[in-house]
Amino acid sequence: MSGHSKWNNIQGRKNAQDAKRGKIFQKLSREIYMAAKAGGGEVALNPALRLAVDKAKAANMPNDNVERAIKKATSSADEANYDEVTYEGYGPGGVAILVHALTDNRNRTATNVRVAFTRNGGNLGETGSVNYLFDRKGYIAIEREGLAVSEETMFEDVLEAGAEDLISSPEVFEIYTAPEDFTTVRDQLEKDGFTLAQAELTMVPQTTIVLNDEQKAKLEQLVEKLEDDDDVSEVFTSLEN
Repeated sequence: MSGHSKWNNIQGRKNAQDAKRGKIFQKLSREIYMAAKAGGGEVALNPALRLAVDKAKAANMPNDNVERAIKKATSSADEANYDEVTYEGYGPGGVAILVHALTDNRNRTATNVRVAFTRNGGNLGETGSVNYLFDRKGYIAIEREGLAVSEETMFEDVLEAGAEDLISSPEVFEIYTAPEDFTTVRDQLEKDGFTLAQAELTMVPQTTIVLNDEQKAKLEQLVEKLEDDDDVSEVFTSLEN
C-alpha cells in the first residue's frame, strides 16, 4: 500500500465534478437515503449515515438536500427500493476497474455499464474477476499548508490513533486505516485539532499499472462515462497516479 496516492486523482477530478454538481448531489442523496433506510435517521447512532453525510458536506451539498434524503428514507410512506451492485472489469492497458452502483433497476444499470465498457476500450468481467485485486481501506487526507507538524510527528500521531500507514508529500498527508478502525482514527484526528480535507472508505489497489498517455486518455474517458451514469456511485481503478 505504501506509495499509493489517491490525492492527485482526487484533485485532478475536482473541476470536472464541479461541472456535474447536480448529478453528484443526486448520487449523494441516494447514498444518504440507503444508509438512513438501513440504520435509521439519527446521524450520531448510524455510522454509515454519518459517513454519507460527511461525504455530502465535503461536496458542499446543501443541508436541505441531506435532511430531505433522510426524511424520505425514514418516512412510513416510502416504498423506494435500491440494490447495491458491484461490476468488475478491465480497461485499456489491463487496468482493473471496480464499479459500485445503487440502482432500482438492475437490468438498466447492467446494460449501461456494459455499454460504457465495450464502447471505451474496456471489458466487463465476471463477478470476482477484479475485486480480489483491491483492499477495503479507510482514507484520510490532511493538507500540509499552514500545518506546523513534521512528518515524523505526524507518523507517530496517526499510528497512535490506530492508522496503518502514512504517505507524505509536500502537499498532503495521506492516512490509511483498516475499515473497522476508520471512524476511530478520523474522530481522534479531528479531536487532535486536524482539519480533514478528505475522509472516506475506499478501495485501494494492491498493485498499480502505469499507462502511456494514449491509454490513460482512453481510461479517463471510460471512467467518465461510467461516472456519468446516474446509478453509478463510485469507480475505482488500479491506475498508477
